Amino acid sequence: MVSLGCPKALVDSERILTRLRADGYAMSPDYAGADVVLVNTCGFLDSAKEESLQAIGEAIAENGRVIVTGCMGEDAEAIRAAHPQVLAVTGAHQYEQVVEAVHEAAPPARGPFVDLIPQPDIKLTPRHYGYIKISEGCNHSCAFCIIPQLRGKLASRRVDAVLREAEKLVAAGTKELLVISQDTSAYGVDIRHESRDWKGREVRAHMTDLARELGSLRTADGVPPWIRLHYVYPYPHVDAVIPLMAEGLVTPYLDIPFQHAARSVLKAMKRPANEAKVLERLKGWREICPDLTVRSSFVVGFPGETEDDFKYLLDWLEEAQLDRVGGFRFEPVEGAQANDLPDPVPEAVKEERYARLMEVTERISAAKLQAKVGKTLPVIVDEVGEPDEDGDIGATARSQADAPEIDGAVYLRNVAETLAAGDIIDVTVEDADAHDLYGVPAD
Repeated sequence: MVSLGCPKALVDSERILTRLRADGYAMSPDYAGADVVLVNTCGFLDSAKEESLQAIGEAIAENGRVIVTGCMGEDAEAIRAAHPQVLAVTGAHQYEQVVEAVHEAAPPARGPFVDLIPQPDIKLTPRHYGYIKISEGCNHSCAFCIIPQLRGKLASRRVDAVLREAEKLVAAGTKELLVISQDTSAYGVDIRHESRDWKGREVRAHMTDLARELGSLRTADGVPPWIRLHYVYPYPHVDAVIPLMAEGLVTPYLDIPFQHAARSVLKAMKRPANEAKVLERLKGWREICPDLTVRSSFVVGFPGETEDDFKYLLDWLEEAQLDRVGGFRFEPVEGAQANDLPDPVPEAVKEERYARLMEVTERISAAKLQAKVGKTLPVIVDEVGEPDEDGDIGATARSQADAPEIDGAVYLRNVAETLAAGDIIDVTVEDADAHDLYGVPAD
């Protein structure tokens, strides 16, 4: 399987492979050993579509028997126009159709004992962290986005099903749960926050209730796992999650897609335009939970964005002092409303604004990380290296401020031989740059 795109697509890939293994299939480590290749595509941006088409082309060249699924699968015509050899095309989270296509392309050779022994779910992430998807789709109609067309309206999972999956992951060794969806704050809205029985008590399908229950899970060592919330829109009820972070039930980290700060741009994007209130809330959140890390992403060069709009964004960022910021140049997406907006921003201006955005956010990040030098922080270990010529062993870890493959890392020196991926240890920070920390295990 070739899995492209966001963590939500990665979860889809895990579910597909889990179902296929239950049917007796095994995964091949390379193209040559596979009877069929699955390509799980991304279709959010034109550049992502191009990457998906390239991946399909490579799979066809290396193997020849290819099934396509995922977000770009909604545009089957474009895929077949570029690669008419593909065996089948299915859309996002169409698990049954994918499995049927695999059955047809490579009929399963079931052994007599395949169905007798339950198989654990397949994970495409390391054992110590895992994504848990709480809903599909989205009820927003942002002008630059086609996710609702690709994945449909919000469809929340039952809260007891989510908690059962989380409990299973933690029991299997997961130390960090990353909660994902298109809109985590809206979880349960479509099912009217229905309650379900969980461990003898009623729990609502609501972000606050879910966060509290996830925070009550314990690993085999009796330690609470890290609970990291992604794709959180700043609805009023998010305020209720901050005390859970201060109590240590939830990792003090919020991934909030602000996208911009200038009211005119937010209005054109069809996003909430209450940036002043957001600044007040950020201040209040930090008073309750001083260790809170806030990451976000911003789009520059949106149609109609003026120089004054962009300067407003930079000034807002100076005041907001966000810990982690990703920047994106606006890119038209086929089918998005933004394509029809007037006053497109020239590519050269987009590049210049992107560079200025990165300069400001890197300066803020560097100052925030420098302030951590000399402090002792808990980190989760992702990888342990081999001893160097002096026998020193290094390791790559992450603090609670660092989501995997998105944010920075904590690079450690002089770690114990017994240290392993997934261990959570305290480290003393010795140095920092604009993105990463450097340290040593605390005494």
